[in-house]
Amino acid sequence: MSLSSVQSTVSTLKSCQTDIGACMDMISDVALGIVEAQGMDNSSALKKLEDMILECSRLDREINCFVDSVDEMTAQVRQEPPEAMVHLRNSVKGRFTELMAGVSDADLQRHSKVVAFKDSVRKYAMQGQTADENEEDDLDEDIAVTQSQTNFICPLTQVEMVNPMKNKKCNHYYDQGAVLEMIKVKHKNKKTFRCPKVGCDNTDVQQSDLELDLVMKRMIQNHKRQSGKT
Repeated sequence: MSLSSVQSTVSTLKSCQTDIGACMDMISDVALGIVEAQGMDNSSALKKLEDMILECSRLDREINCFVDSVDEMTAQVRQEPPEAMVHLRNSVKGRFTELMAGVSDADLQRHSKVVAFKDSVRKYAMQGQTADENEEDDLDEDIAVTQSQTNFICPLTQVEMVNPMKNKKCNHYYDQGAVLEMIKVKHKNKKTFRCPKVGCDNTDVQQSDLELDLVMKRMIQNHKRQSGKT
């Protein structure tokens, strides 16, 4: 086993994590569709979706543990004689087993996309109940505004968002593609990215501050349908 082949495997696995993340977003979107159509009545379907997203969380954690194992063991091998490469496979396997043994169900529940799944379902169900009862006073602050009052325009692109990302620090929204590209460009030029929302004092937006808001995405999709847009 050569170090180059190991790094190639790690690179492939990391690309798989992107697919896993996309799958988790799809599961959350399906769950919101069920809540929109049936409320919380179809609890068995929502439970199956929760089990699916937890399995994705486990796969994501397994990849993280494997990558950490490879990084640790290859770092050791580089400090040892060349013949130590012979034992790299077993060393990585042993360290991976140790790391996975420390993973609990609670760890899987804390995955950001699992948390977002539960939070989005709860908020969307609450939104539906409030709309039916016409009692907006009890609605969570972040979904208290109606669709007609919500600004779906990205401050970067000046067009309606497709994949809205919420800034957890200042609570402003941007379209995913635009904001991630802007952060990338700014960092490449060794600059910070200021929130483009007029009047916002957030001068250093980081990718870690952003999260895809599936409830907002659903609201935008519904707004498009209602207004006859495609």
